[in-house]
Amino acid sequence: MPPKRVDVQVRAGVEADLAALTDIYNHYVRETAITFDTAEFTPGQRRPWLHSHPQDGPHRLLVARDAARGVLGYATSSPFRPKPAYSTSVEVSVYLAPEAAARGIGTMLYKALFAALESEDVHRAYAGIAQPNEPSNRLHARFGFRHVGTYEQVGRKFGRYWDVAWFEKPLD
Repeated sequence: MPPKRVDVQVRAGVEADLAALTDIYNHYVRETAITFDTAEFTPGQRRPWLHSHPQDGPHRLLVARDAARGVLGYATSSPFRPKPAYSTSVEVSVYLAPEAAARGIGTMLYKALFAALESEDVHRAYAGIAQPNEPSNRLHARFGFRHVGTYEQVGRKFGRYWDVAWFEKPLD
């Protein structure tokens, strides 16, 4: 049965979420080309990633959690590129537990993430989406992202090449 959205709370990710967050991400590593990682992670390997997203600032990790079902998904804003002039740009993403897809959880997470970023010195958000991925393309379009280009056959996974479409959203 799908989770009831009224029971879902969105909050900052914490250490206690690490195993569930790792499980969700590993699903996409194993089963999809949505991420170009090809080997699963342990929670210990993902710990630095968790700690790179504090509860405030431009680089956030927000978790959607249901008391009965646990962690349903997460959204992040991360550094776009490491050089200092890129500091006002972030790359955003959403990952959902398979049973939470198409239930409005991604929308809830992005609403909370973009609300949190309103008070930060962030000028643009970017999302790279492996193609094809119509649900993610639609989610980003609903939040005002526009397609700015596609890297063709940029990643190889599962014995084939994948394109990545890039989307941009102004934040100020």
